[in-house]
Amino acid sequence: MHVGVVMNPIAGMGGRVGLKGTDGKIAEARERGAEPRAPDRAARAMERLAAVAPGTTVSTVVDPMGETVVRGAGFEPARVVDPFDDERDPGTDGENSPETTAEHTRRAVAALLDAGVDLVLFVGGDGTAADVATALEGTDTPMLGVPAGVKVYSSVFAVSPEDAAEVAATFARTERREVMDIDEDAYREGEVHPELRGVAHVPVAEDLQSSKQTASGTVESLAEGVADDVRVREGEGVTYVLGPGSTVGAIKAELGFEPSPIGVDVWRDGEVVVRDATESEILDALGEENVIVVSPIGGQGFVFGRGNPQLSPAVIRECDVTIVASRTKLDDVRVLRVDTDDPDLDAELAGWVRVRVGKFETRMMKIA
Repeated sequence: MHVGVVMNPIAGMGGRVGLKGTDGKIAEARERGAEPRAPDRAARAMERLAAVAPGTTVSTVVDPMGETVVRGAGFEPARVVDPFDDERDPGTDGENSPETTAEHTRRAVAALLDAGVDLVLFVGGDGTAADVATALEGTDTPMLGVPAGVKVYSSVFAVSPEDAAEVAATFARTERREVMDIDEDAYREGEVHPELRGVAHVPVAEDLQSSKQTASGTVESLAEGVADDVRVREGEGVTYVLGPGSTVGAIKAELGFEPSPIGVDVWRDGEVVVRDATESEILDALGEENVIVVSPIGGQGFVFGRGNPQLSPAVIRECDVTIVASRTKLDDVRVLRVDTDDPDLDAELAGWVRVRVGKFETRMMKIA
């Protein structure tokens, strides 16, 4: 197996600082103190690939698009391609490369195809997936995503970085899957309109995520029940960290305030403490007793790690977690999932949990 590795180094940077994505927002993300997410995700995938298939031939892209991560996992690349052409000043290193763009990703994938790779393993989000799919159009070479973006709607991603490595090392056949993306500016305003950006060959495996479903069924009684429970504890100083999405949005509306579009809001003792909060703002707002209220993504089952990076490991560890979902949403998922960027926390969260599905009713679900 000859695997080509390409990483979008800025994928997911806007998430924890409240930007819901990085498209056109990288400068603002950095001003807010955003840290790169993709290199760590890529390293986890490559280290797992080295453990399960050390004999894999790997080609990659010059820094900051993969070379250091690949070498750090112990692979000596068969080929290191350079999509920057003459854009970089002579003698500069990867850190001083021009800002990576969609065109650089497409050039990198084309060069990896010329190198004869059997699979393109990319690290990024839906935008990166669309760029990779464009470069692979007209070929039979499959692609597989290591999820590192904020919005991961497409069904071309593995569930986790480690799963991506396992699939890359073991798959025997491929199937055609959809590559989806959304308009991030509309997404930031609370409008979600997934668009089909391509269809690509993807390895067949159980550890691939499904496309996100946007319809989740009625939540009125559920929202009323959760809001009643929150009101009972007013005056006790309990801090509620209310996640994004339409299900928790219905709870926010029941509490009497306009939810931030696709954002995390913090509520305590009958009022909004922070609206559309970043990770750091959530941490600053937490008190002695804190509760995260979150709903899994329809069709995928992710509780943490898709669409809510503000709910970071640091935040989760300070809170109890209440999971809410309509019955319809749970009927469409086999298990719940987490992908928090902290494998130890993922393991702690795994197991059977009680999910609130109505005003009083709950259902037991397993976090895989």
